[in-house]
Amino acid sequence: MFEQLTQLVQQFGQDAVVKNNAVPNEHNEAVMNEASSSIMGSLKNMAAQGNVSDLAGLFQGNNASDTSNPVVQKITEQLSGNLGEKFGMSSDDASGVAGNLIPKVLGSLVGNAKDPNHKGFEVSDIVNAISGGSGNSGLMDAVSKYGGQFGLDQNADGKVDMSDAMAAVSKKGGIGGLLGKLFGK
Repeated sequence: MFEQLTQLVQQFGQDAVVKNNAVPNEHNEAVMNEASSSIMGSLKNMAAQGNVSDLAGLFQGNNASDTSNPVVQKITEQLSGNLGEKFGMSSDDASGVAGNLIPKVLGSLVGNAKDPNHKGFEVSDIVNAISGGSGNSGLMDAVSKYGGQFGLDQNADGKVDMSDAMAAVSKKGGIGGLLGKLFGK
């Protein structure tokens, strides 16, 4: 998962970082590595703090690249602060790099994970990565364990898994609705 994220950062970093005069060339690679680390670290931190609603909102519709999405905002702010602190970039320059990079990377990451024709990216991989490798015993396990009681078994196979989650995303208002129903909100 981190490899795929790094590839996306490098892809979108060409314009946001490499072709950006605010980022000295000798820092290009380090800035892109910082972006990858900030995205993964922020997502893990949100998961560890139980911020399920914002994380679920990231997977709803096509708003993962929307700058008003709370997850996009948090990660953009985190990266902006890190760039200023670690590379001495001005606040405006750091915000510009982060604001240009984060929405595109997250939009592509989530879009690829939700696309059944795009092999190598899975929503379950993202959940597993941000839950510290315990995705199956964490969020997805909770969905599986309690989901049947709440009518979340979309394909009537007796278990609640990622195929049910993806079916619910397309049918019932996104993963936020699925998780809201699971947690009684």
